[in-house]
Amino acid sequence: MNDTRNTNYRRSINLLRYMNHINQGEEEMNTLQIKQLSPDATLPTREHSTDAGIDIYAAENEIIRNNETKVIKTGIAINIPEGYEATIRPRSGKTSKTALRVQIGTIDAGYNGPIGIICDCHIQAPYFHVQKGDKIAQLVISPIVTPQLAIVDQFDTQSARGDKGFGSSDND
Repeated sequence: MNDTRNTNYRRSINLLRYMNHINQGEEEMNTLQIKQLSPDATLPTREHSTDAGIDIYAAENEIIRNNETKVIKTGIAINIPEGYEATIRPRSGKTSKTALRVQIGTIDAGYNGPIGIICDCHIQAPYFHVQKGDKIAQLVISPIVTPQLAIVDQFDTQSARGDKGFGSSDND
């Protein structure tokens, strides 16, 4: 019971800290710093002001063969403040209309190196040609919570779902 109380207390304190930062404007992120690392880089763009994703472009020509995975250079770096993370995501149009598959990736605050996009080619296509300047992925910035880790033998609470997963809610 004491552990549960401590865990709930820590959660409440973390939430209050987060809300306090938001209210003071310290945690709110209004600007993303982007550094161009290569003259071949196309700087990220946002098509519409309400888009969650920022379009990311290839900075090189590359052929990705069937069943091959490559990291495509973007020629940029970003500066993510503490309390946030960036996620590389596929672009729905690119995924639905081509053989290019972008793998989801996380960029943590504190990483300021070059951004690469992990890509592969759909199994039914012989190859996909990425061209320099192609819009290949999107970058989404999100706030995160970094809780302390607690190794336990048993969880404090148990849901009705329990350990049912991998399609357990499908109606066969």
